[in-house]
Amino acid sequence: MRDSEFLARRFESHRPRLRAVAYRMLGSLAEADDAVQEAWLKLSRAGSGDIDNLAGWLTTVVGRVCLDMLRSRRSRAEEPLAGPDGSAGLGDGGLRMPEPVVSPVSGMDPEQEALLADSVGLALLVVLETLGPAERLAFVLHDLFGVPFDDIAPLVGRTPAAARQLASRARRRVRGGAPVVEADVERQWEVVEAFLGAARDGDFEALVAVLAPDVVVRSAAGVTRGATAVASRAAMYARLGQFVRRALVNGAAGLVVVRDGRVERVLSFAVAEGRVAAIDVVAEEDRLAALDMALLGA
Repeated sequence: MRDSEFLARRFESHRPRLRAVAYRMLGSLAEADDAVQEAWLKLSRAGSGDIDNLAGWLTTVVGRVCLDMLRSRRSRAEEPLAGPDGSAGLGDGGLRMPEPVVSPVSGMDPEQEALLADSVGLALLVVLETLGPAERLAFVLHDLFGVPFDDIAPLVGRTPAAARQLASRARRRVRGGAPVVEADVERQWEVVEAFLGAARDGDFEALVAVLAPDVVVRSAAGVTRGATAVASRAAMYARLGQFVRRALVNGAAGLVVVRDGRVERVLSFAVAEGRVAAIDVVAEEDRLAALDMALLGA
């Protein structure tokens, strides 16, 4: 086997992990694939002769590529305005929503399972979108993929201790915005159906009962917080009833709204302790364009 073929095979064995890293960094499947392709180009030019740990080398290369892409995105004003703490914010002005991974209720295919290993729900990705590029890199590489801070530090131009602080700040934001969700998908569906039933019936008390007190609904249009506020706007969910199809969204209970053969929005529900803790709504055309609705029978 020629050296180039051997190198390509070695790279392909790492591709699923690299794609998973890039998706968590960028929140976009297309951009993730671009970042992975860039890593391959760098490897093909460099060769692997002097690389002792190819997996680690590729992970940090993808991390650096993603960091540059995030910084470029911010410079083009594609991210929300920074909040008072310098982060991208989670304010009433809305969010840059990630691209959802939509699967039929019957389950995900192996490629999707590899991409979403470790329960990467949409709620986590939404919170990651609020982090600054360096914070996001430190958290994703260290907390989700076990990359040492000594390897992360050169990527962000900081000391290992400073990189650790970046990850720590990011971790606090994630814990505050991405609930620990119910693992049983059937239980998730029970709670979602209870929510939709109460919305159809206009039962305000039942709605409040199925919502966590600090529930949040997030979208590019804005953010609504609290059970009372969310319940008071639940009539819109009832109006969507005839257009809704059940689906898995990033492996969790979700809904796809389809009208006239066109996907209007995707809703992901984070269910924690028997209640809806978060609803994330993706309605941007560029985020929905890649969805294969044939898989859902649409």
